[in-house]
Amino acid sequence: MTAATATPLAGLDEQRRTWTEQAWATVDRERLRELIIGLVDIASPTGDETPLAQHITETFTASGIEAHTMDLDDRQANSWARLRGDGSGPDLMLYAPIDTVTSGNSEEDVPWAAETLRPDMTARADSEGDYVIGLGASNPKGHAACVMAAIEAVHAAGIPLTGDLIAGFGAGGMPTNPRPGVGNPRRNTGQGVGCSFLLEQGVWADFALIAKPGWTVSWEEVGLAWFEVTVHGTHTYVGSRHRLPYRNPVALAGEVAVRLERWFPQYSQAHRSGLVLPQGMVANIRGGCERTASFTPAQVRMMVDLRLSPRTTPTAAKRELVDAVRRIATELDARIDVEQILSIPGESSDERMWLCRSAVAAWEAAEGQPHRAVHDASGATDANILRSRGIPTIRVGMPKVVDAPFEVDFAMGMNAVDLAEAEKLTRYLIRVAVDTATRTLEEVGTG
Repeated sequence: MTAATATPLAGLDEQRRTWTEQAWATVDRERLRELIIGLVDIASPTGDETPLAQHITETFTASGIEAHTMDLDDRQANSWARLRGDGSGPDLMLYAPIDTVTSGNSEEDVPWAAETLRPDMTARADSEGDYVIGLGASNPKGHAACVMAAIEAVHAAGIPLTGDLIAGFGAGGMPTNPRPGVGNPRRNTGQGVGCSFLLEQGVWADFALIAKPGWTVSWEEVGLAWFEVTVHGTHTYVGSRHRLPYRNPVALAGEVAVRLERWFPQYSQAHRSGLVLPQGMVANIRGGCERTASFTPAQVRMMVDLRLSPRTTPTAAKRELVDAVRRIATELDARIDVEQILSIPGESSDERMWLCRSAVAAWEAAEGQPHRAVHDASGATDANILRSRGIPTIRVGMPKVVDAPFEVDFAMGMNAVDLAEAEKLTRYLIRVAVDTATRTLEEVGTG
């Protein structure tokens, strides 16, 4: 069987095939467009997701679906919904984060994210044929819309569930600390804080599927560790450069960054395993006094993101970075300190567990060919939070837009969604949900 002759219902028994078809019959591309536009038009930068969470809750409630807004504080909130089963089967959570790392506000985003904000970088949706374009239209909001549409379809079809089907929409899913200058006193506004809080407050499941980019079934992904690297030098005055000891830490930090960038590929290859190829990079360099160009700082700091294989602990990665920095310090005859400032381990689920088998079967039915696992992943998501809490989790999503009538760079890949792919993912989520939340606990191995 090829993709041209694929039968997306292959592998389902007659009853579940019928239920899935009934739910699929309610999936409407224009409804997906409406859902995506509704999400994009509400700005939700990390730390300020409450208006969007309320919108999601209200959308579900208007469809007769039980839904709740869960406040983390007065600016940050999750949304979640539940279709209740009879209690005899497994609970499944379909999950998507809802925050964007940029704000859509030029005062915040320029110049670090762009020289000027293009229309796709703002929280205002534009619909062009089968594409919706706007801040986060694909990642994460298009994926959140697919979860919403799948829940609406299962509800509309009236499928008798044995387990609960839960939709979770988490704040703070982006790898970021608080945005500067916006007044949120909490440091932990990103890094999966909403997902963690959702689970702590009792919104739990036997299995979870997180909808994030990548048309493949993934059962593991990298974690991340952040480090602050401090390069020491000499504080002095430009007029005395030729008379006093001179070691400019700004120039020295540049040398350190270059050498680290040469080391990261070695680290990546050393930790290639399973589905992951962990990466690393220097993200920023900070130092000096902005009110003068006449004095060197005594030190310059830089931040490093080092991705972690599920088989590498944060402390093991720290030791490797420290060793690399020591070698660089010796080469440059410099004093360089390393401090670990963030640790989120990579996590893995058993690829033989029920949800992974069901998800792979659904992928193969949709594509008409054996599943192709991606083996060079280095992106981290809230799946690590779900797995670390003990919920077997897989990740499946839409492919990024590439063949489009407009230029696609990194930002546009986040900000443009193909409605045909959104419809395909929604149908996929429905099939996996029906195949799981209508089973007995014994059938899925949790009894």
